[in-house]
Amino acid sequence: MTPQELKNSILQLAIQGKLVEQRPEEGTAQELYAQIQAEKQHLIKEGKLKKEKPLPEITEDEKPFEIPEGWMWVRLGHLCNIINGFTPSRSNPDFWNGSIPWFTIDDIRRQGRFISHTAQYITNKALSKGTQRLIPPETVLLCCTASVGEYAYTKIALTTNQQFNALVIQEENTHLIWSMYLYVFAQTLKPQIIEGAGKTTFNFLSVGKLKEFLVPIPPFDEQKRIVAKIEELLPLVDRYEHAWTKLEDFNRRFPEDMKKSILQQAIQGKLVEQRPKEGTAQELYAQIQAEKQRLIKEGKIKKEKPLPEITEDEKPFEIPDGWMWVRWGDLSESIQYGFNAPAQNSGRIKMVRISDIQDGKVLWGSVPFCQIEENEIPKYLLKKNDILFARTGGTVGKSYLVREVSEEAIYAGYLIRTRYSSSLVPEYLKCFMESPLYWDQLKNGTIATAQPNCNGKTLSKMILPLPPLAEQKRIVARLEELLPLCERLK
Repeated sequence: MTPQELKNSILQLAIQGKLVEQRPEEGTAQELYAQIQAEKQHLIKEGKLKKEKPLPEITEDEKPFEIPEGWMWVRLGHLCNIINGFTPSRSNPDFWNGSIPWFTIDDIRRQGRFISHTAQYITNKALSKGTQRLIPPETVLLCCTASVGEYAYTKIALTTNQQFNALVIQEENTHLIWSMYLYVFAQTLKPQIIEGAGKTTFNFLSVGKLKEFLVPIPPFDEQKRIVAKIEELLPLVDRYEHAWTKLEDFNRRFPEDMKKSILQQAIQGKLVEQRPKEGTAQELYAQIQAEKQRLIKEGKIKKEKPLPEITEDEKPFEIPDGWMWVRWGDLSESIQYGFNAPAQNSGRIKMVRISDIQDGKVLWGSVPFCQIEENEIPKYLLKKNDILFARTGGTVGKSYLVREVSEEAIYAGYLIRTRYSSSLVPEYLKCFMESPLYWDQLKNGTIATAQPNCNGKTLSKMILPLPPLAEQKRIVARLEELLPLCERLK
């Protein structure tokens, strides 16, 4: 149950007579109502009170639920004078910046539902031009236009804009219904107001309809006990809401936090056991470097400027014996920026953009074509096991492992492609590029601008823990078991 559902339940129990006990010695609402009606008729007869148009009798079918003996159903129009709000002309400076508080829904957003001041004030001149009089303190304010069902309780005399109606308890009824009980009842009205407003472009509930709303009235002393009980319970609801929000936040973050933790365990050598017979990363690294030298000698890749040695201070954690800290650039055969060209509906070859990669997949149906010279294509052509890296914008740092190329394609300029030794497991490298260690290094190397960007040098200098080849494969196999569980938790 959400905190709001719990609060709604408490309020509903309150107006159904199920929150506090009934006490026969407190009399009945019917007795009090009969006395008030007799007094009203006497005042009407004497001409001291105006006779109002009668409201419809309450039928059994109208009553939404059973109420206790000693309670009674009364139409809201028999309890309150319902006063519309208004907005003085903005073009007349004589109407504004006076001393009379003028209430709008923004005042609820600023200070809550108990109103002790307003952001805007009008003048006596504006009030005399309006159709409403000043609303007294201890009055319920109910929104029946636009944001229907919003409510507040004013502690001060004020006026309101046209969104709100003031439920001013008639003087003769102040011993029948307490304004704070009416405030409790008003909090339950939103569904009824929405239904009464109807499905129109602009929600609006007329005063005529509002007058016919039914109010369940307990004896006056019971009303006070109901309000006291609610004031006792609502702080507990607030505490529940705090705990519930923390739990919801934990549940929301848990799958992603679990995934990060698993990836971190993977690159720290804590996800699978080490097996000395599988050799060492140092031996693997030596093979990779020998292969790179051969490719450089054959002119297949360029010789790069040597990267700095990895210092002890750079190493963020201990890794197992047989593992080795290496720089990404020392494993890479090339780090290549993409091709810049306008997207076209047709052309020689397709060009994959950042926006074409969603949830780890290329949406080939959305990939546009581009114009490129034939002799340029081999430089940018995508191949299986390439890793693409977003170097700018809101997706900076996101990576994509090319598992298959269903159509001949190159890649766009906001992407960097990295290729590496075939002696490495692509999925292990991709695991690193999703780990907290990768993102921490990326953050430190990102240029903070309106469009954050990162370059190939940052990627090249990143350090990563390298396990032996067979252990890389076992790590990836374990990740393929665990990471889908994280996705299912989402």
